[in-house]
Amino acid sequence: MNITLKQVRTFVTIAQVRSFAEACEILHLSQPALSISMKNLEEIIGGKLLTRSTRAVSLTAEGQQFLPVAKRLLTDFDDAFIELSDLFSLKRGNLSLAAMPSFASTHLPQHLLVFSDKYQDIKIRVHDVIAEEAVAMVQTGKVEFAISFDPGEFEDLNFETLFSDQLLAVFPEKHALTKVAELTWQQLSQYPFITLQRPSSIRLLMESTLAEQDLFLQVKYESNQLATVVQMVANKLGVSAIPSLYKQQIQALNLKHSALTSPTISRRVGIITRRRYPLSQSAQVFVELLRQHYQ
Repeated sequence: MNITLKQVRTFVTIAQVRSFAEACEILHLSQPALSISMKNLEEIIGGKLLTRSTRAVSLTAEGQQFLPVAKRLLTDFDDAFIELSDLFSLKRGNLSLAAMPSFASTHLPQHLLVFSDKYQDIKIRVHDVIAEEAVAMVQTGKVEFAISFDPGEFEDLNFETLFSDQLLAVFPEKHALTKVAELTWQQLSQYPFITLQRPSSIRLLMESTLAEQDLFLQVKYESNQLATVVQMVANKLGVSAIPSLYKQQIQALNLKHSALTSPTISRRVGIITRRRYPLSQSAQVFVELLRQHYQ
């Protein structure tokens, strides 16, 4: 049936005020337009909903049965668009994102605070996962976007750089390396090394870059999380190289850190989104917040 919302609203208004003239004023319609709208509705459904005399308008038995249904239809329609308007105006809604641990535990909280101060009713779910899983979550649509290292070329993904992050050498206080003015990978490789397990993208990048210069690390301990790697260094189990994003955690544990040269290894950190899938309003605002901060 090709019934319009305008026709339903016309019927409900007439039924409530029991007057065509008053309904015309409420709906801002002329008398002929109102009559045509009701006539078309009744022709489509195949029967009369209203009876009209010179003095009054009344409902037929079918009209009385349909009236509460029609009211509910109008209420549901209006509520749906109010909810939709709230989503676009960020008065309500949900936001789901993924972030690699080195970003989630350092930079992300400050951005969440800024966003939540402006949009208090948006519920945010953060998936704190390794870089490889963050990419997979974007690809499968489990999150709208991820903040992680550049994943490389993917046909179904876009990557937008926010900043570059460089690997730093990390070692305990009073370690022999504290006396080295300019630390190289060659010098770092002389000590027991703590690193992330494969297939960590950081691990693979580090090893492939060093292999090009015939440099190889003395890997003694491996872990799934950078936080664990840092704690191992703090307990003097060895040295490591971690993203500069973790500088605050390093300093909090009184660990020493140094820039690494020969070669300098860095990775771009940015926003990963799925191609051909536009972001929700809340996700767009959050991404724009990140852009402005890192510009």
